[in-house]
Amino acid sequence: MKGKEFTNSLINEKSPYLLQHAHNPVNWYPWGDEAFQRAREEEKPIFLSIGYSTCHWCHVMARESFEDPAIADILNENFVAVKVDREERPDIDAIYMKVCQMMTGTGGWPLTIIMTPEGEPFFAGTYFPPDDRGGVPGLRTILERVVLLWKNDPEGIVKTAREVVSVLKKSIKESSELKPETVDAAYEYLRRNFDTRNGGFGSYQKFPTPHNIYFLLRYHLRRGDDEALRMVNLTLRRMRYGGIYDQLGYGFHRYAVEPTWTVPHFEKMLYDQALILKAYLEAFQVTGDDLYKKTALEIVEYVLGNLQSPEGAFYSAEDAESEGVEGKYYLWRASEIREVLGDDADVVMRYFNVLEDGNFAGDVRGENILHIGSPERVADEFNLTPGELNEIIETARRHLLERRMERPAPALDDKILTDWNGLMLGALAACGRILDSEEALAAAERCLKFIMDNLHVDGELLHRYRDGDAGIDGKLDDYAFLIWGLLEMYDATFREGYVEMALELSESLENRFGAPDGGFYSTDDPKLIVKPMDATDGAIPSGNSVQMLNLLRLGGILEDDDLTESARDVMRAFAGDVESAPAAHTFLLSNLEWATSGGRSLTVVCSGNPIIPLELRKKLIPDFTITVMPHDWPIAPPHLRDKGAPSEGCAYYLCDGSRCYPPLNDPRDVLKQLGVI
Repeated sequence: MKGKEFTNSLINEKSPYLLQHAHNPVNWYPWGDEAFQRAREEEKPIFLSIGYSTCHWCHVMARESFEDPAIADILNENFVAVKVDREERPDIDAIYMKVCQMMTGTGGWPLTIIMTPEGEPFFAGTYFPPDDRGGVPGLRTILERVVLLWKNDPEGIVKTAREVVSVLKKSIKESSELKPETVDAAYEYLRRNFDTRNGGFGSYQKFPTPHNIYFLLRYHLRRGDDEALRMVNLTLRRMRYGGIYDQLGYGFHRYAVEPTWTVPHFEKMLYDQALILKAYLEAFQVTGDDLYKKTALEIVEYVLGNLQSPEGAFYSAEDAESEGVEGKYYLWRASEIREVLGDDADVVMRYFNVLEDGNFAGDVRGENILHIGSPERVADEFNLTPGELNEIIETARRHLLERRMERPAPALDDKILTDWNGLMLGALAACGRILDSEEALAAAERCLKFIMDNLHVDGELLHRYRDGDAGIDGKLDDYAFLIWGLLEMYDATFREGYVEMALELSESLENRFGAPDGGFYSTDDPKLIVKPMDATDGAIPSGNSVQMLNLLRLGGILEDDDLTESARDVMRAFAGDVESAPAAHTFLLSNLEWATSGGRSLTVVCSGNPIIPLELRKKLIPDFTITVMPHDWPIAPPHLRDKGAPSEGCAYYLCDGSRCYPPLNDPRDVLKQLGVI
């Protein structure tokens, strides 16, 4: 219901997503003991709905079904209805998403699960219309069938549910060795599925998948494979020119709903900005292409201007909808552009592919989404130099953005998540290091201070902060992604305190989530039906693959073989999964050769200020760490502390795999040894 005739138990929650449903006529409960106890006492199945605040189809299902009093009556009478914000409880989402994929072959949000009072699922799906439509059963039909089955054959349903849980538990593979050629298998899969015309992978919807970009860049550098770099360049350029990129206010939308990157699903997620920012930074490190540098700085401008809280942390997302219409905020009529720009309108409309009758097949005809074709062709057509064209476009961009800001803006999901903030502070720190952006580095430092002041309690992390309240025990991703961010801060500043913080959190992560045979569980919640453990990359890299990289970096910085061996344990724990689907594990495979070869580490010990060659900080060098050794560092092992400094200048101690070389005194010799020059 659009009004507030009803109020349910979600009214006391902090999650913006749960609060969106607090006035549904459905008697929703948050995930917790109260809901499960009621289901057991009343012997009712649980209807579980999982989504997030900026999910367009979650909004649609809410309007069509959860605001319908008749469907609400069915749910309230026959089920205990539970709502979960997947961004607050990624562990719950991971378990039931895997169930959905096992049972249906697909997944997505909203995620719809029907399960026993013990949390054992027997039905799974995603979006359902309220009534039967186009051969798809409606939610009303599904609920009525389940009510009948639950009444007539509850034992059969329970048996089915327990079989599902049994299969789910068996899906966690035993450990084994991972073969190095699996890296080549992942590359071949990406190459075969690469869209040679538009960039990206697949022939329908296009997701940015930055971890594939990281993998291809490293494959190019290690193998000298130019095709890998061509895939990166085409993908990043088409993304930047496409409608998936906000050409006026910057930042990337969630994904494109067609293969050309033109028509996006309009929500903007914090984690996408962080991971895509890192992809453009790394591509700039490898190619020196100014478009990548410009795009990276634009993403930072968007994040700091739109997602940063006054205290310095970052909000989660901006909605796809405004005024109940997806994309309305971002679309333009040709007449409005002419009104705003006057004489420059023709050039700008040609540049952004604006048509008089519209280029966007949405709810309202005549609307345009801005995307770039060929700037060179537009410059030739209007007899402009590239500089003159850029000046016209930048002036027009500012004017159009000012006009757009007068419109009702999409809703902001203002919860602060530790894991996503860890990704963002790491990307900002990398931007500070690679592009000398003091603004980005300062923003990363503010973000970290907020997390440590508000979401780090007695050595443990909390997952969510909103409206002055920190809560929900931290999960694997919270620890792994924050450690990643801390190590990026160390690379940007060489302040040893960041390594110490990363090491402490890594020990806490091991204690809370460590599995007996290597790898890490996603959560330590004892009330869930299984302990999820996965290394598959989704929209973001898996917590296991990120922590594997963290352990390799810590092992390199501290020259600690035990940490490196722990990283290898992660690799072994998921070997079966990775071998069976290499391209679903590209983040882990990006670092497989580091784990197997031992990587390269450089320890710098100086009598004065450390001198680090700029090339080592600006270039992407796979499998490489730098340690600037302070005079007295208690956490460093003895052999690291024993590396002495010369009376003047610096000594550079380089190790490569299982070999260490005599100390060097000329930084140029270090670059030659590493093959950088």
